[in-house]
Amino acid sequence: ISSLRLYGGNMDGRCTHAVLLLLCLGSCLSLTPPAQPFVRQEKASGLGSNSSKGGLSLDVPMALRVFSVDYYHVQAPFEIVLWIMLASLAKLGFHWSGRLPAVVPESCLLIMVGLLVGGVIYGVRHSAPPTLSADAFFLFLLPPIVLDAGYFLPGKLFFENLGTILWYAVLGTLWNVLGIGVCLYGVCLLASGSLGDVSLLHCLLFSSLIAAVDPVAVLSVFQEIHVNEQLHILVFGESLLNDAVTVVLYKLFESFLRLPVVTGVDVLLGGCRVLGVGLGGLGVGLFFGLVAALTSRFTSRAQVIAPLFVFLYSYLSYLTSEMLHLSGIMAIVTCAVTMKQYVEANLSERSNTSIQYFLKMWSSVSETLIFIFLGVSTIQDVHMWSWAFVCSTLLLCLLWRATGVILLTAVVNKVRRNVVTFRDQFIIAYGGLRGAICFSLVFLIDDFPKKRLFITTTIVVILFTVFVQGMTIKPLVELLEVKRRKRNLPTVSEEIHSRLLDHLLAGIEDVVGYWGQHYWKDKFEQFNQRYLCRFLIREERQARSSIVRVYQELERRDERADEEHITQLDSNLLSSLLSSMLFNSPCLFSHFLF
Repeated sequence: ISSLRLYGGNMDGRCTHAVLLLLCLGSCLSLTPPAQPFVRQEKASGLGSNSSKGGLSLDVPMALRVFSVDYYHVQAPFEIVLWIMLASLAKLGFHWSGRLPAVVPESCLLIMVGLLVGGVIYGVRHSAPPTLSADAFFLFLLPPIVLDAGYFLPGKLFFENLGTILWYAVLGTLWNVLGIGVCLYGVCLLASGSLGDVSLLHCLLFSSLIAAVDPVAVLSVFQEIHVNEQLHILVFGESLLNDAVTVVLYKLFESFLRLPVVTGVDVLLGGCRVLGVGLGGLGVGLFFGLVAALTSRFTSRAQVIAPLFVFLYSYLSYLTSEMLHLSGIMAIVTCAVTMKQYVEANLSERSNTSIQYFLKMWSSVSETLIFIFLGVSTIQDVHMWSWAFVCSTLLLCLLWRATGVILLTAVVNKVRRNVVTFRDQFIIAYGGLRGAICFSLVFLIDDFPKKRLFITTTIVVILFTVFVQGMTIKPLVELLEVKRRKRNLPTVSEEIHSRLLDHLLAGIEDVVGYWGQHYWKDKFEQFNQRYLCRFLIREERQARSSIVRVYQELERRDERADEEHITQLDSNLLSSLLSSMLFNSPCLFSHFLF
């Protein structure tokens, strides 16, 4: 720099810049560590050492290597890719195995693959194989599965049965947790010699996690047996919301265990906390869903990045809820349902197709990894066995779920229009499968002498429900002749008649002064079309009539149907139906149209 200052007057600007650039490049090269490894040469060796008077030694590079291996540099992503590749190959081989998918659920085979891999790792390393950590499960593997389930949730069926789903999910979960926990405490008192150090709060904590009906296991099994839509939405909706209630109860009992004394005020505050956590997650999910819809309105000139907002906003809703100690599952389900209503209308068909296939792929990989790691994590040396505790837990899980479903259904059938039959009740009770949520929560328990017994019991319950109940539920559905799902999607005429009946019932409720389900549904639809859709959906994307919206919705559903039989829309039938409605009942038709 001093030389440049001396000779700067004799150099032009470009030359000065070039010299400055060379000086900076030289200084960077002199400070950058070499790429090849060096060997520290001692002063006494005298080989290749440049020693000054102070006795300083320099680093001399080894000979140039033609080929080298640095596994630790790529270890983490390399092993992740290998696990995903193993899971995908196992799933691919399962679907090419002939009649095996018709007999054995996919989840059972993946757990068996995990058991095999875990046994091989344990035999080679003579140590426990890697386990699925709770953070990896709750932060990375569970969100895509819940997002996929919420985004493609049949909205009409879900909200028509929302009261029954909440009845099962909230009261049913409390029934199971309290019943299993108190009975297990009684078992521990009877076997005080080996289980005397298990307190009531420990039993309630364990019952809160073992009562969790896993949506991952339920979804993987019930998609293969094709039960009717009402039964499927009751079981799946219950497992989805039951999961949120279970996690909240688990954290509540965990907080009770850390208190020196639990008082009545603590119990009251815990109940308020359960309610606040659920409603808080609902609010966070609704906020991010509306923001995502508003953002998607301005993506007409950048359709390439439009699907990215669906994943980012939904994941942000989950992480924000977890950060605020709210229900992340409630948040991501609410966000997904809200985005489905408005974002889909703003995006092009290519973007919607990209969202569909990426979500299906993402959730499928996560589900496969969960089941494989369940099997891998079973092979470990932390097990503790107690016949009394393990068998009692398994029996109590079946007993309290069955009695809860029967009693709750007896109450809810008095107000339901479509009653839940005894056959459906049996499938609901029998379909209470446990999975990775129980397994992840049990490892979060603070260390105490019987934690290993809790882990062993949880693994036994998971394997029993997935293998025994999961493999026998399909023959039981066929034996009981449970109503199956229709293969064909509804036609335009069926949807129009269904919505016409909804408007008729809403009008009748309005005339007689009864504010029922159809009345509030019609009021919300009017508010949605008048305000929300105009604000959140681009103007050119807004349908001008209900019939056009029905046609567009069915057209999108037809284009995205993967494995179901697609019915062709008959334009002549549609025109004749519209003309007959127009001439036979013009008042009703005009109300329906506008």
